[in-house]
Amino acid sequence: MSTFRGYMHIERLGTDEVENIECGECYIFPKLDGTNSSIWIKNKTIQCGSRSRKITMENDNQGFAKFINTQKKELNIFFGKYPNLILYCEWLVSHTIKTYRQDAWRNYYIFDVYDNSEERYLTFDEYSKILDEFNLSYILPLVIIKNPTFEKLIEFLNNNTYLMQEGEIGEGIVIKRYDYINKFGRTTWAKLVRNEFKDNNRKTMGSPAVDMNDFIEQKFIDNYCTDHFINKTYEKIKNKNEGWTSKMIPELFGVVYYDLIKEEIWNFIKKHKNPKIDFSRVYYFAVQKVKQIKSELF
Repeated sequence: MSTFRGYMHIERLGTDEVENIECGECYIFPKLDGTNSSIWIKNKTIQCGSRSRKITMENDNQGFAKFINTQKKELNIFFGKYPNLILYCEWLVSHTIKTYRQDAWRNYYIFDVYDNSEERYLTFDEYSKILDEFNLSYILPLVIIKNPTFEKLIEFLNNNTYLMQEGEIGEGIVIKRYDYINKFGRTTWAKLVRNEFKDNNRKTMGSPAVDMNDFIEQKFIDNYCTDHFINKTYEKIKNKNEGWTSKMIPELFGVVYYDLIKEEIWNFIKKHKNPKIDFSRVYYFAVQKVKQIKSELF
């Protein structure tokens, strides 16, 4: 009933493509580090795809088509009832992260379902009921939450242990809001990805390590929350109190944040032509920068 249809590109949280996606009811899913795959039916024959092309057993992608060939009986029954659907899934084979549980490898995990007849992605509540009819495995949301703050998203990111070995944390999270259309008229989801899995020996801005380069708030911190600015604030608090104790750490965070906003925000918004700024993110990034520069205090 359908031909190959590539999956959408998941955009980094903080970019224009997913602006305001967190403003509403959000489904937060674990992000797997496998290979993007798809399954559909055409002329009563099960078809398979990678992220960018149709694949076959002769021209495969890490054995996915061969594996699906062993599941044809169950999938033919499914598509016999739902021929207009495309199943998008993660085929969990070794990629960058090596710390998934042994029983998790070489299985596929459905994370989205597209309806060709309606030309839209089904919501989780819609597709989970359909997949449950046939005992097809799909990824459950970590949480469903309305208007999550950046700090909450970081919390979910840092507690994503889906399919991981004990003590390990997953690659990242995907944020979906099913009524979301971006300002360019497209449906797309957002991702927040840890970067420590890229280099286990690199420490980036404390824990959790997050890929933050796309955030306008991070640019503000990079420009104005300098080593000198933080050290000057630290010395001011230390001199005022005639010494330093760990009880002053909240004051250090607060004064750094306050002085940044008071002294520098006008210069920044002029330079960047009135960007949208989430001040809870500014505070978060300021705290991480203080922890990095004054690591001996923590």
